[in-house]
Amino acid sequence: MSETNPTGANATAVPLRPPASVRVTELRRALALHSTAYYDDDNPIVSDAEYDSLTRELRDLESAHPELLEPDSPTQIVGGTASIAFGEVTHLQPMMSLDNVFDADELDRWWRRNEKIIGADAAATTKFVCELKIDGLAMSLLYRNGVFERAATRGDGKVGEDVSDNVRTIAAVPKQMVCGLGDSVIASGPTLLEVRGEVFMPREAFEALNARRRESGDPIFANPRNSAAGSLRQKDSTVTASRELSFLCYQLGAVEGGPNFRSHAETLAFLGECGFPVSPEIRLVGTLGEVIAFCEHWQHHRHTLPYDIDGAVVKVDDLALRGELGSTSKAPRWAIAMKFPPEERTTLLRTIEVSVGRTGRATPFAVLDPVFVGGSTVSMATLHNQDTVALKDVRPGDTVIVRKAGDVIPEVLGPVLALRPEGLPEWVFPTDCPVCSEALTRPVGASDTRCTNVDCPAQSLARIVHFASRGALDIEGLGERTVQTFLDAGLLATVADVFALRERLDDLRKIEGFGEVSIQNLLAAIETAKTRPLGNLLVGLNIRHLGGTMSPLLAKSFGHMDRLASASADEIGAIEGVGGIIATSVASWFSQAENIDTISRLRAYGCNFEGPEAPTVAQTLTGMNVVVTGSLQAFSRDGAEEAITSRGGKSPGSVSKKTTAVVIGNEPGAAKVAKAEELGIPVLDEAGFLHLLETGVVSF
Repeated sequence: MSETNPTGANATAVPLRPPASVRVTELRRALALHSTAYYDDDNPIVSDAEYDSLTRELRDLESAHPELLEPDSPTQIVGGTASIAFGEVTHLQPMMSLDNVFDADELDRWWRRNEKIIGADAAATTKFVCELKIDGLAMSLLYRNGVFERAATRGDGKVGEDVSDNVRTIAAVPKQMVCGLGDSVIASGPTLLEVRGEVFMPREAFEALNARRRESGDPIFANPRNSAAGSLRQKDSTVTASRELSFLCYQLGAVEGGPNFRSHAETLAFLGECGFPVSPEIRLVGTLGEVIAFCEHWQHHRHTLPYDIDGAVVKVDDLALRGELGSTSKAPRWAIAMKFPPEERTTLLRTIEVSVGRTGRATPFAVLDPVFVGGSTVSMATLHNQDTVALKDVRPGDTVIVRKAGDVIPEVLGPVLALRPEGLPEWVFPTDCPVCSEALTRPVGASDTRCTNVDCPAQSLARIVHFASRGALDIEGLGERTVQTFLDAGLLATVADVFALRERLDDLRKIEGFGEVSIQNLLAAIETAKTRPLGNLLVGLNIRHLGGTMSPLLAKSFGHMDRLASASADEIGAIEGVGGIIATSVASWFSQAENIDTISRLRAYGCNFEGPEAPTVAQTLTGMNVVVTGSLQAFSRDGAEEAITSRGGKSPGSVSKKTTAVVIGNEPGAAKVAKAEELGIPVLDEAGFLHLLETGVVSF
């Protein structure tokens, strides 16, 4: 970055600082914009440090010019200075998401798959609990000795955000458990109770909030779900309190010292008796036909509710049967979400543009006249790839049908041909990259078109942003806008350059609007990033086809970056669960000179190359598949699974020819026992299970 002599003939005039009243207005508008982007859109455009810097500047100006102070200023929100970041909470039990179905046939197929696991007789007598799928935020509440202790968001299912202070302001969330309709605190109830439910903003509260924001000239929220999300992520809990959020519980999580339940309906009744709000619309039914009737009713009456829903949730009522069904890596088999048909709207397609991502993929997207659809205002929608545009034959100037279902990226379904202007030309996919002007290529048989210029500015930006993202090295303050600024200033070119920023302090200080506090916060975050797990580092390296699931697996399997880097595609592919495409891509990445240089630089900067620590217990069950059915005295269900997997084994939810042994506790699943006998698989009692864990020997 060159310097200009401030006293020379070519000196650039220093702009005059605007009057205080003008600057105060600018700051308030900026804070409103940034608050909306962060709290409502979950897409921050400035770091927390930058946001706080603007707030401090506004506070100083208001102090120097009290005549400019207004009651609705961001500095006048009562509640003090809350933390700019929420702490992490590890869930006692994973908060899994749900698989979706979209019609009665898919619902039937879901249940037929489960029928194969539990048997026709059990399936024929199964009861289901039908619930409304509230369009809000999943929340986990923890109570200890009857008193509210903490609240956490779902997060990635294992670790969520601690939003206890904000949730504590929600009137519908009990601060202590009560007995029935009385006032007494539970004296003999669970010592620990985890309640799962949904935090949401009722429509009436949403409309009132937007009315207030219109009157004050603030941007309005797009939908109740986004406004609820923004309200929960407020740094000042009094703001959350003013938003009139509500809560309904739908699931019992971890319980210690409480009663034993046999059904989901019993757990909901218990929660209601303890003072927790439970939806009055929940129904216990005995057939899939009744399930479908419930879904169809609420699909047509969804707007009669005081809150938004986007479907219904169907759960197996019998808790023991749920244990038989188990779960996949992402979702329980015993529950399914019936999503209602998405809303569709028509709007004008202004133009089609192409974005280039971190792997060079060139993706066309539609720029639309803004339209409210699926609960939010949409101005852009995906067109996936070149073939999709040709197949749908959408053209700039068309009136198009736009669909948005829940949180899914908006999609252009097709044109309204009756409204197409005469002579409207077809859209042609560009032959050159719209960013670097290098030729775009599309290999034979591939669906994607790519920019193969690794130095393409769009790819460089996307790669570094991804490297710093939460799923990778999680570098607070290194968002897209900051990365672009650093790229323009010549401070960054590759991901490894992130760790060289400490050596460029003088250059950092020359960047306009990037103060000393922001610099030190960023450098501290970068230093912390060096300690992230190897799996996170692998995610951040932008290896094609390698994502957040396989990266930790490779880190654990190889134990060190160097061993993975020197492994062949065959050696990588030998890891169970790793396919040939991923193995080839990973091996190829580590063979390229520029990537070898990146690894060398990351090593020199002190990044963590070590994988997870070796297991602390003997791997007595390596290669074994042990199925547990029924309750054991020495282990909870999760505890038994942990005992197996920590020793190198697997704990599948069903019996097959690959099963090593079946452990039977009290009230085992009849279908699993029968399957084990049919296949001649050893059946163990609890003593035999303990012997197996210790020795790896099946003794029965």
